[in-house]
Amino acid sequence: MTDFDHAAIDEILHSRVRLTIVAFLAGAKTADFAAVREDAGYIAMRKRFVARKPQTLYSLTQRGRQALLAYVAHLEALLPLAGGEPSGRNGNR
Repeated sequence: MTDFDHAAIDEILHSRVRLTIVAFLAGAKTADFAAVREDAGYIAMRKRFVARKPQTLYSLTQRGRQALLAYVAHLEALLPLAGGEPSGRNGNR
């Protein structure tokens, strides 16, 4: 595989914790976490009160969803198919 570009991997998503959060939010409309620090614009935060208790809700932004899809597509392109060739979005590279 001579055309491998390690710089194409999204360094923000490559963090195990951040990737876990973004992947979880991709399947959930919103989530309530005790504390999440997010500086990349991939996650939106909304604070509110429920039964007089503070609640913070997190959701994946469009930018975060696009970054996650691009990250997964890049990782999939690195995985060889059964025939030993790397896959791309359209099955070839």
